[in-house]
Amino acid sequence: MNRKLLALPAVVAMIAPVLTACGGSSGDSATGGATIVVGTTDQIVATKDEEAPLDPAASYDIAGWNVLGNVFQTLLSYPRTGTTPVPDAASHCGFTDRASETYACDLRPGLQFSNGDPLTSSDVKFSVDRQIAIADPNGPSSLLDNVDRVETQGASRVVFQLKTPDTTFPFKLATPAAAIVDHQVYPAKKTYTGYRLVGSGPYSLTSWKAGDQAVFTANSHYKGAFTINNARIDLRFFKDSAAMVAALKAGSIDLTNRTMTPQEIAGFQDNTSDKYDLVEAPGAEIRYLVFNMKDPTVSQLAVRKAVAQVVDRQALVRDVYARTSVPLYSMVPQGIVGHTNSFFDLYHDPSVTAARQTLQAAHITLPVTLHMSYTTDHYGESTAAEFSELQRQLQASGLFKVTLKGVPWSTYDPDVIKGDYSVYGMGWFPDFPDPDSYLGPFFGKDTFLGNSYDNATIEKQIIPAERKVANRGSLTADFEQAQQIIAEQIPFLPLWQGRQYLAAKSDITGTEWALNASSQMQFWELGRGVSQ
Repeated sequence: MNRKLLALPAVVAMIAPVLTACGGSSGDSATGGATIVVGTTDQIVATKDEEAPLDPAASYDIAGWNVLGNVFQTLLSYPRTGTTPVPDAASHCGFTDRASETYACDLRPGLQFSNGDPLTSSDVKFSVDRQIAIADPNGPSSLLDNVDRVETQGASRVVFQLKTPDTTFPFKLATPAAAIVDHQVYPAKKTYTGYRLVGSGPYSLTSWKAGDQAVFTANSHYKGAFTINNARIDLRFFKDSAAMVAALKAGSIDLTNRTMTPQEIAGFQDNTSDKYDLVEAPGAEIRYLVFNMKDPTVSQLAVRKAVAQVVDRQALVRDVYARTSVPLYSMVPQGIVGHTNSFFDLYHDPSVTAARQTLQAAHITLPVTLHMSYTTDHYGESTAAEFSELQRQLQASGLFKVTLKGVPWSTYDPDVIKGDYSVYGMGWFPDFPDPDSYLGPFFGKDTFLGNSYDNATIEKQIIPAERKVANRGSLTADFEQAQQIIAEQIPFLPLWQGRQYLAAKSDITGTEWALNASSQMQFWELGRGVSQ
């Protein structure tokens, strides 16, 4: 009978403080001769607007980070269980002051890049300085914008001086934003275009054919925290999930990663065959609408409030996602410190009557025309059905006339940054498993959302204050206040929180560990055992 494996929790209600991180085992290899073939519907394509989709300075989405996290090392990384980063390229890290403004790491001895170049503290400094200097609009440099300067002390010690206290800094060092690149290969002030990678992580990227297949081989130079359980990963790209699932059942791939449709997930849940396992992991992903505050229609609070009063999340997750996701009433999801039901508390169950009163009180002519946009090829095939359902709900109220526009991600992402859309759908996987990762990236100058929204209370008070606190579990009130502000002003409208699913042949081992605390794929956990 088909087994349903529940991965150990990747998202927890209380996240332990990270003042020091020490220990960590060396990266002993247990690769043998195993090759594992992973299927995905993610597409990573170099375009005119994004010429360097695999440069850590330019990549800031789950598809890219699934690759970067396996090829590049970071000073810290996530263990199999828990959310506290452990040393990877580092042997020891920790704050050296009480104010949480100085953070130091000592490197493991003998580190090398996959091309044989030595990895020293100079490469770490170069990598962080480079990320900040390039500041690619599509990249994750905002995660490191609190770094004042990076200092080296000999070849093996690096010290980060922060502009303001930040107890979340160790989490940020565990993301691909802090990936260590070879200063002899990567240019200091521009991105490394194309599909070439030189890192010191568990794998070397040996070939890449866009839209077809990428090959990762175990990096013999790797010295870090993790054991590599296979010799090679073949990552196959599929245009749709039907082709990916068919390939699994035909035996040409060993497991699926992102993304299956709810119906395909249900098919594996109901399957009585012993050939496959379905692995369910707690979901850190959220999906939400963004309102462009420069748009003359949705810049009116009454319009945004009326949308919030009409949208039926229960119907959305039932009819489109077959309950493989759950309704979300806060930008901070369930299982994370600071989660509330702020949108439900303010707007209650969907009510056309309440929405009509809201619009009439603001003297807004009905119906309101809304232009809604979504990406056709980045968040899964159900996205189109999701927006059709949102359109149906809003138009059924008689209060809105909704036009829909589906756009490929290669065009959609740069258009979002430029502020070209009025109401648009976005998804979010956390940079790291902390409530700050559901708050900080959405606020401040020139965010990736392009919606021209600022809030001084959140940006100047709440975020700086919460980053001073090591005991993250004590911050409930701070994050609840932020969620209340978001619910009152509605720059974003949370829709649902997803679960993560992998389908694999029954002889594939390590699937329960394959997704880390930020839902990124860890290839090294996968191995091959005995089929049932």
